[in-house]
Amino acid sequence: MSHRPTNPGRAALPGTARRFARALAVTAAATTAVAIAAAGGAQAVPTSPTPDKKDVKAQVDQLYSEAEQASEKSNAAEEAQKRLLNESGALQAQVAEGQDVLNRMRGQLSTVAAAEYRTGGMDPSVQLMLSSDPERYLDRARSLEQAAEQRAASLREVVEQQRRLDQRRAEATSKLAELDGVRKTLVDSKQQVQQRLKTAQALLNTLDAHDRAQLEAQDARDAETRAARGADRVDLGNQVPSSDRAAVALAAAIGKIGSPYVYGSTGPGTFDCSGLMYWAWRQAGVTLPRTSQQQAFGGQRISLAEARPGDLVIFFRDMHHVGMYAGGGVVVHAPYPGARVRYESVSAMPVAAVVRP
Repeated sequence: MSHRPTNPGRAALPGTARRFARALAVTAAATTAVAIAAAGGAQAVPTSPTPDKKDVKAQVDQLYSEAEQASEKSNAAEEAQKRLLNESGALQAQVAEGQDVLNRMRGQLSTVAAAEYRTGGMDPSVQLMLSSDPERYLDRARSLEQAAEQRAASLREVVEQQRRLDQRRAEATSKLAELDGVRKTLVDSKQQVQQRLKTAQALLNTLDAHDRAQLEAQDARDAETRAARGADRVDLGNQVPSSDRAAVALAAAIGKIGSPYVYGSTGPGTFDCSGLMYWAWRQAGVTLPRTSQQQAFGGQRISLAEARPGDLVIFFRDMHHVGMYAGGGVVVHAPYPGARVRYESVSAMPVAAVVRP
């Protein structure tokens, strides 16, 4: 049994990374060849192998998928940032208001304490013996006792107000710390998106114009095979939407077929996957959560067999993609960077959940 010799360094790479390394090696070889030609003029330059279109497409598809995952993470971070800004602002306002209340309460107690100090130097029993009107004195004493009880209650309220104020301060500090972490996540996610898209473009640039055109044509043919781009080529069946609002949302989404995919966008001219769902349902008067992961829990869970037009179909185990069921086993969705809103077979991607808003 014969054994093909292996390169130890290359064997350590996983499949996607090995193909990516080969594409980069081709790019480096082409750059070196250009430099040699410029320096040597008439010197013979070795011909670089042409990158394999299938390898490039597989790597680009993977990079687009990773970019979409990072994009949904970025969308979630942006939503969390808005929420935390509102919550921390409200807490800080409560802290300021609570401090004002506490200051007034303390001021009132200080005024009462000072008055008591000025008039309370004599023992109450001595005051009773020296009083010319003991009955009136006793009435006043009872009033003073009641006032003392009220002051004690006020003091307890001051202590409670201080406790609430300390709690609000701690909550505000925690929210601000959480906000700082979310901002860092947002920056990191956006950098990941840009990095993946830049790397994908670099891979596409390793192909010559003819191969790139073939790859784009093949992608278009694949899309048409899965469900086609135009409504006139798709049989959506005769299923009725789950509600009037679902019908409006579906019509809105279908009306955006052909719109470009742009990560982080919620329309009206460009969309990412969850942004299209968010925008379409807003046209029906319904505000969905912003990201696909949040949309997966933003309504009634049903089975794929129960899906009706307007329902959301969540894809992949990490739920990083979403489309809208249009009927006939087809969804309308914003696929990935470089592509446009289109129809797709629901079976083109693994279904994680179906949700009825």
